Amino acid sequence: MALGKYSRVDNNGRRSSSSTYCSTVTIVVFVGLCLVGIWMMTSSSVVPLQNGDDTAQEKKNEVKDQVTPVIDESNGGSNTAQFEDNPGDLPEDATKGDFNVSLTKDDGDGNLNMQENQENSEETKLDESKKDDGPSEGGEKNNDSGENLGGQGDTEENSNDKKTDPEESNEKPDSDENDKKSDSDDGENKQDESSSETNGDNKVDGQIEETVNQNDNKESDKSTDEAKDDAQVKNQSSNEVFPSGAQSELLNENMAQNGSFSTQATESKNEKEAQLSSKEYSWKLCNSTAGPDYIPCLDNWNAIRHLPSTKHYEHRERHCPEEPPTCLVPLPEGYKRPIEWPKSREKIWYYNVPHTKLAQIKGHQNWVKVTGEYLTFPGGGTQFKHGALHYIDFIEESVPDIAWGKRSRVILDVGCGVASFGGFLFDRNVLAMSFAPKDEHEAQVQFALERGIPAVSAVMGTKRLPYPGRVFDIVHCARCRVPWHIEGGKLLLELNRVLRPGGFFVWSATPVYQKIPEDVGIWKAMVDLTKAMCWELVNRTSRDTVNGVAVATFKKPTSNDCYEQRSQQEPPLCPESDDPNAAWNVPLQTCMHKVPVEASERGSQWPEQWPARLEKSPYWLLSSQVGVYGKAAPEDFAADHEHWKRVVTKSYINGMGINWSSVRNVMDMRAVYGGFAAALKDLNLWVLNVVSIDSPDTLPIIYERGLFGMYHDWCESFSTYPRSYDLLHADHLFSKVKKRCNLLAVIAEVDRVLRPEGKLIVRDNVETITELENMLRSMQWEVRMTYTKDTEGLLCVQKSMWRPKEVETITYAIA
Repeated sequence: MALGKYSRVDNNGRRSSSSTYCSTVTIVVFVGLCLVGIWMMTSSSVVPLQNGDDTAQEKKNEVKDQVTPVIDESNGGSNTAQFEDNPGDLPEDATKGDFNVSLTKDDGDGNLNMQENQENSEETKLDESKKDDGPSEGGEKNNDSGENLGGQGDTEENSNDKKTDPEESNEKPDSDENDKKSDSDDGENKQDESSSETNGDNKVDGQIEETVNQNDNKESDKSTDEAKDDAQVKNQSSNEVFPSGAQSELLNENMAQNGSFSTQATESKNEKEAQLSSKEYSWKLCNSTAGPDYIPCLDNWNAIRHLPSTKHYEHRERHCPEEPPTCLVPLPEGYKRPIEWPKSREKIWYYNVPHTKLAQIKGHQNWVKVTGEYLTFPGGGTQFKHGALHYIDFIEESVPDIAWGKRSRVILDVGCGVASFGGFLFDRNVLAMSFAPKDEHEAQVQFALERGIPAVSAVMGTKRLPYPGRVFDIVHCARCRVPWHIEGGKLLLELNRVLRPGGFFVWSATPVYQKIPEDVGIWKAMVDLTKAMCWELVNRTSRDTVNGVAVATFKKPTSNDCYEQRSQQEPPLCPESDDPNAAWNVPLQTCMHKVPVEASERGSQWPEQWPARLEKSPYWLLSSQVGVYGKAAPEDFAADHEHWKRVVTKSYINGMGINWSSVRNVMDMRAVYGGFAAALKDLNLWVLNVVSIDSPDTLPIIYERGLFGMYHDWCESFSTYPRSYDLLHADHLFSKVKKRCNLLAVIAEVDRVLRPEGKLIVRDNVETITELENMLRSMQWEVRMTYTKDTEGLLCVQKSMWRPKEVETITYAIA
């Protein structure tokens, strides 16, 4: 059969077999191609569908990463775009305009979802703009204290939504950045996301257009906390929500959020800023007799020369020029950054305060000595040559009720010298308001400030001291050279005005212990005067074996019984119409104010012991009284305290790039309840609280808290030396001051008071912030941070060492 199979070998047989074979191969190939085609068609119809679903889901996730619309059924189903950082804690005005995000890199379903979110966000923005400051019906509701009662965004439902995809938490506010970033940035984003989860909040990178180089990931909850705090004090100023660090970028109105189109508001704002920046400021260097130590209101030689008398130290009092100077005070040659506390208490740079006269006069009393390139302070004084701490303890041992740092917290040190007494009282948790005149004891107050010890230039002359009545726990006079006993005791009666009922007057001058006739006569006169004033002589010590001095301590009465039982009404009681708190340019009077006895009156009770008094609302703040921000006074006080605690803790401490270890002397230029100073209590610094004379008189509250301060008119220069403060804080001060003062002169005063490399923090409206920024840039100050939201702004700047070349002679300041 095999042979038969191959027996057909003719040509016809070959052609038939080949044709059949080709047909078979063709059919097989065709069928195979058809199968392949069908398979490919089937694959292409399935695989793209899967990829499409993945892409759609991915884009949905990307959209969700950008904005998470929260539909509130109770509010008609309108969407409220809500960031991961809990803007539910923010008042509505702090969230307007922040959620109009545009995406350009997505298309298809992703772009559709984004467009829907944009439309919903626009609707929300319009709805919110109509509501003004009222609470959203279906969102958050705030009580009077500004505490959030609902819709905070961290409820269980919202929390579960957030936790659905842990990678979503970081990208929501980053639409503009996502437009610019490539996929290679994903690893960086994931790292930021893990940091965000660790901090329990969101971060954004580099969106803010201003200079905020110092922000770090530790500031993740600034926006929420400060905004919640702002709701508590929302009447203080509109939109006072200024989150620091990266969180501030969430609310930056300057971000490009409108695609290719600008807004009329932005165009107009930019034009106004351009016009302001085009205004040139021409600064000049002040030429005065005082040179680098120029104090305009104390160095007005033209006014001093025309005084009818200097018998009562009128020439040491304030005589402000009609037009405050707008020039800049020169720096001493060789000026250096001050030595930091506590080393500065013992030594300072000689060239910062290049005066040796006091060292020559008082060197033997251990006030100050010249030691190479330093001025050193052995810690002594006229009455405590061998150290202030021993003297401080000696006083407390003589009268244990003084209880430094507990019962006695805020004291007044009269004729302080270089303020070593106040400097060492910090070791006993005591604040001393030290003052001395600018006199022949060259630069004594300047030495104190350079050492990091609070002090002001003032004199007991013809006017009341710039402090309220009944605020100091103790008044101290070592050898202050004040003639207390003359002219009916007018100067001692001024101490009686500022001394708290039950407070002590500590006196260690030579009449207390020396037996020379003059001192004996002064002591007798003082005993008679204090007895007539109903002061009790609590103790008169013998001479201390270390310093060789004795101390007499008097106590002010806590009732009016003694006043009413006096046989002679000398000194007389002040009329009821005389306000003991009136202290700005008020002439001294020879009279005494009655002691408050009503339980609700300030001064009828001693404050809580320190530190409890710091946070507790004063007993005399009543709910029937309206506070500065419109709430009942105790609630107002508490809201202000919480507000500044959060702002300082969450924003200033970590979000400004400030090295707080180098900050010692601080001034709050517009203190209200002292909340800013109270929030800094744990830092190694002190804050002088200034209450403007045209602001509500809240300075007694500040003292009741165990803090201190003084009244001032910012249209005039401050009674301090140049380069006194490391940091100035101004909360909505300049917008008010410029309505009645020359703002250029006020900024020149800020430059005078602030040390080179010192910081200025300003919170104010945008217009004022912009104007200030341009002024400060013209002085070559470094803008560390600037931020605006709606109508409010925040500015942090650092003073430079720059001084102008052109000189302006201040004719009235030439001796």
